[in-house]
Amino acid sequence: MKTLAALSLALLATLLAGCHPRSTATAPGGPLAQPPSGAHQFAVRGIIREIPAGGRTLVVLHDEITGYMPRMVMGLTVRNPDELQGLAVGDEIEFQLNTTDAEHWIERIHRTGSHPVGDLAATPHGSVPAATYLKVGEEMPDAEMVSESGARIRLSDFRGKAVALTFVFTRCPLPDFCPRMNRNFTRARELLRQQADLTSRWQLLSVSFDPGFDRPEVLQRYARGYRGTNSEGWLFAAASEEMLSLVAPRLDFMMSREEGTFSHNLRTVVIDTAGRIARQFDGNTWTAEELAAAMREATGEAPAPRPGMEAGALLPRARLVGSPK
Repeated sequence: MKTLAALSLALLATLLAGCHPRSTATAPGGPLAQPPSGAHQFAVRGIIREIPAGGRTLVVLHDEITGYMPRMVMGLTVRNPDELQGLAVGDEIEFQLNTTDAEHWIERIHRTGSHPVGDLAATPHGSVPAATYLKVGEEMPDAEMVSESGARIRLSDFRGKAVALTFVFTRCPLPDFCPRMNRNFTRARELLRQQADLTSRWQLLSVSFDPGFDRPEVLQRYARGYRGTNSEGWLFAAASEEMLSLVAPRLDFMMSREEGTFSHNLRTVVIDTAGRIARQFDGNTWTAEELAAAMREATGEAPAPRPGMEAGALLPRARLVGSPK
């Protein structure tokens, strides 16, 4: 117990001293996902799960990357599409993963063997017909979560506020995946706090879809890496099975499980003060400024100027996946 307490204090001291949203933290079972700053290269092995059209992404079930990322299914950006020629689903590969503060990509991809394709089947978690997807203007279904404090909360608890909800998990370190969602929320919160007329009328909500690992104490440490000790307007929580099975799929948040891993896309939604869907953001190409503007509109206030952006427009979808073993 003394050793555990000492480690916890040391971790907290590191986070507070660093004052940086991408300081490194570690937890039992895998790293917490504030990625290390600067450029890094990793030699990785994995099995191809999917080769999406377009030649810019490769979905790989990769081995553990020691000190960086546990075994995961990831949609990885391919810098040179020519390297995908001759590759197929089920191929065992070696490659170099490159990361910076803002992005990642893979290169030097080499086939080393093959794996039975039948062993790579994934089980969809809570899929629904496309006709039942929630649309702008429709009411957001209620669902329970467990907050970073351990309290059981519901989406309806925030009725009367504009809410931005995004799905993340703490063991995703690639800078343009969940960490980008967190950085966008960090900046959006700064912008919203500068608008005195919106005080106490908005809430950011980061919901983990990995509740088995992302327990309250894990979420607390993870949250401090991005927002420090000031939790005003930004709450982290873990989704309930109800939310993952019944609500998330209707937001077109897609997740599949396979032997302890799961793949997923990125989805962020803005809910207005009456509990209706006000705006939906797909993928990782949206900006903090766009989110802050959508939040202002969702409170019922007149929109702030947004040069070059059409109100209510949906952003192009980007399929990104990632999951811990």
